[in-house]
Amino acid sequence: MVVVQLDGATGGAAVSTSPTRALDHPEREEIRLEAVLHALSDPMRLQVVRFLAELGEGEGAACSAIELAISKSTTTHHFRVLREAGVISQVYQGTAKMNALRRGDLDALFPGLLESVLSADAAQRQRA
Repeated sequence: MVVVQLDGATGGAAVSTSPTRALDHPEREEIRLEAVLHALSDPMRLQVVRFLAELGEGEGAACSAIELAISKSTTTHHFRVLREAGVISQVYQGTAKMNALRRGDLDALFPGLLESVLSADAAQRQRA
């Protein structure tokens, strides 16, 4: 597991020794297809991924910027599932968790998977 924390001075991620402000993320080699598919199978989590995918490369958003019609504790659970599956990265910026899609890792491990899921999701939403 990699522990990352936002570096306030540079805006980049850095290894942290502070256990209270750091979050565990799987290394690229630890990301498993079944965990990614499970994370993407929930409509709320897919909504988070869709939101993050629409941001520019390397951009992130606070949890509060992504409006989900569920309780805060359930929202926290969904973000944790996405992070532990390796779909998103989360780093603290002040008191907020900033979220970013791990598109590079996912595309390297499972070429075309993320784009296929997002395209299928868009097509399904148009049919509804």
